[in-house]
Amino acid sequence: MVWILLMMTGLLAGILGSLMGLGGGIIVVPALMVYSGIHEFFSHVTPQTAVGTSLLIMIFTGLSSTLAYMKQKKIDYVAGAVFFIGSGPGALTGVWLNKGMETEPFLVWFGIFMIFMSFILIVRNRLPAMKAPKKGIRRTYIDAEGDEKEYGFQPITGVLTAFVVGMCSGLFGIGGGSLMVPVMILLFSFPPHTAVATSMFLVLLSALTSSVSHIALGNVEWLYALALIPGAWFGAKIGAAVNQRLKSNTLVLILRIFLVIIGIRLIWQGVTGT
Repeated sequence: MVWILLMMTGLLAGILGSLMGLGGGIIVVPALMVYSGIHEFFSHVTPQTAVGTSLLIMIFTGLSSTLAYMKQKKIDYVAGAVFFIGSGPGALTGVWLNKGMETEPFLVWFGIFMIFMSFILIVRNRLPAMKAPKKGIRRTYIDAEGDEKEYGFQPITGVLTAFVVGMCSGLFGIGGGSLMVPVMILLFSFPPHTAVATSMFLVLLSALTSSVSHIALGNVEWLYALALIPGAWFGAKIGAAVNQRLKSNTLVLILRIFLVIIGIRLIWQGVTGT
């Protein structure tokens, strides 16, 4: 039963992570922390092992999604590489910050962070997108109405923004996509499908960087990973396929509700210890 639970968790993380560019860690980390409070098999899970295991899973989620989005030709590789210049060091900084964090404060802060992510998902489609800069990296694309539009950013702005996102990735084990997708859409005017695909490419690079550090620190539960990886791999392929065919408004709504419920649950567990 425990193995089925982990495989389904990996599948859900892969689907939602790939579909919305979130990476899947935003599902895996809170799931492991919640399981630690309700089942003896997970009793030795710590914030460090939850994050370390999640980042290892996101390598496979990111790789599976990236391969799928490569076939769809939706990834902006130059933008992804520029963002990684900032997110790579940011991820290592996040790993360092996570190293000495105790369980109770971690649960509270992560719960607050998840509720904040829910708020970001609420407002991301209601705020006006900024215009592409006159200098820097610029791209054009044809929107759903057939109109030609531009997106882009100044490299230094992209690097600094990605550093903050990468730091959150290493600290919370979420892959950074939950922040990077709204940032790309709102601040840099990326088309949503390109933002999601590029985010998953960035998730892959960031997870590779930060997971190495967590493996060296012994923060990976390999037994859990063996059960999570197959579901995450196939879930990422499903998510990329659904992303190409369906609108994500309903899934965004479900995810917002999910984030709030789990966020409140984690805060309660951190405050009360139950």
